[in-house]
Amino acid sequence: MTCSKIFSGDLPELTNEIIQHFRKDFSTLHSCILVNRFWCRLAIPLLWESPFSIPTRNCHYIEVYLRHLNDEGKAKFNEYGINNDLLSSNTLFNYPSFIKHLNISSIYFSIKEWVGTLVIKNNEKLEKLVYRSLFEVFLENEGILNSFEIVMFMNIVNFNDTMELILQNPNFIYNIRNLKFHTYNISFQNIVPFLKFLCSNCNLITSLHFYFYFALSNINDFSLIEKYLSQIIMSQHNLKIISFGSSNAILYHPFLSLKNSNCSNTLNTIIFDNIDFKNIITILKKVFDHLNVLDSIHILYCDSLNSDFVQQIIKVIKPFKLRSLFMKEILYIESLHLLLQKCGDYLENFEFGSMREEYEESRQQFLKLIMKYCTKIRRFTSTMPDDNNIYQLIENTKQTINYLTIDNYYDELGSIVLQNLGQVLPFKLEYLRLSLSFNSNDFEIFLKNSQNTFIKKLLISNMMQNESVSILFYIKKYIMRRERVKYLAFSEFFPDIDTDEELFFLEHEVNEFKLHNIIVQKYSDLYISVYNIIYNFNK
Repeated sequence: MTCSKIFSGDLPELTNEIIQHFRKDFSTLHSCILVNRFWCRLAIPLLWESPFSIPTRNCHYIEVYLRHLNDEGKAKFNEYGINNDLLSSNTLFNYPSFIKHLNISSIYFSIKEWVGTLVIKNNEKLEKLVYRSLFEVFLENEGILNSFEIVMFMNIVNFNDTMELILQNPNFIYNIRNLKFHTYNISFQNIVPFLKFLCSNCNLITSLHFYFYFALSNINDFSLIEKYLSQIIMSQHNLKIISFGSSNAILYHPFLSLKNSNCSNTLNTIIFDNIDFKNIITILKKVFDHLNVLDSIHILYCDSLNSDFVQQIIKVIKPFKLRSLFMKEILYIESLHLLLQKCGDYLENFEFGSMREEYEESRQQFLKLIMKYCTKIRRFTSTMPDDNNIYQLIENTKQTINYLTIDNYYDELGSIVLQNLGQVLPFKLEYLRLSLSFNSNDFEIFLKNSQNTFIKKLLISNMMQNESVSILFYIKKYIMRRERVKYLAFSEFFPDIDTDEELFFLEHEVNEFKLHNIIVQKYSDLYISVYNIIYNFNK
């Protein structure tokens, strides 16, 4: 009886709650549309709140948006051979009003993709017209964003026009909860007016991410950026997450502003991403002692983790809950020892990047310290899997480890991994990604040794060595027939002919795995970045 009421719409609150759980499950949402009109009305807004982020090469949704232009707006497309038939006005919903999440870079590349399918000359002018038209449609149909990401690795020509439109229509972003700046070498005049606008118009942000990189610029420009970033932080009433990335020239005052802002009882997460601590070492204790509910600190590939840094952390009165530590070099092993003594018990995410040979001894020492002080590791990534301590670490953290990535294409290292990894895996893993170069004999050893492990998401990328036997044979024998995974992605790269093959595109094989309750997905779709988990983008 309850089920029939849910499907008929007699229990709207419960039905809506169910469909909300499918927010990022696009195939299921598409199925919900077909149930009945009520389910359709609930599912459509979720499908259209962030269409530019959906992993698809079909950009048809751009046409749907442009159909909401007025006649004058549509007429501008005539000179490009786009007539009213393509932009007809018949739409079932006010799709632009559903927009909730925008990423500047995603919009830019989606437009290029769509314009490319039209095979029209003067593409750059058309791209600019589409870009501006989309924002006009969002604004005229009273879309209100929850999340705005200014991600740019170039000076996008249309960016200034877009910002002018937004500044003239502040309601579009006044309600944003998530704001992200990730820019690389863009001009200051493109960003300063927008930062100034945010200071006085957006004070409900809960998640704030700064990642700026500027090669060369005027020191006065840096000062201006730093000033407005500080004011944005100071103006927030419920800031919970903040990240600082890359440019140390604009780090000091924004970080210091945390001490004097409204967030002392709201901020629970700080992410330091590729920064150099030397510029803020003297104020670390001062700031951390004023953050009363800070529960999660992440240090990702940062510099100056030296004795000065550690001494400041040791002096912090409150617990220093270091949840993530990603290392690209190990220069101060004694200081890191003291750091792990203080906060190693909180560590959940640990990653070794590629390191030069000169760090080999320090790396081995540091792994032993990790094993000694860090017993709650959940996610571990290594690109240097030739140290037996790595496998000891995995075995020691069987009770907690859930995500594991080993990434290295050297032939001999692939053999080391597969001969050692299988026997130390826990009985259950959420995620395992192996990007290696290996032969079939070593792969079979790994599969035999890991037969007692169930893996929800398994990704295997193999740079093929000179042998004729496909690894797929062993995947079927040891994984498919025993139903040891739920989701699988598998690709093989053939360096001699510079090509790759992916299981997802072999329809007959995919259907065979489906008969064994294994869903084959594209490698890129199943790939999970620990970065994104830390930033709470795909938890």
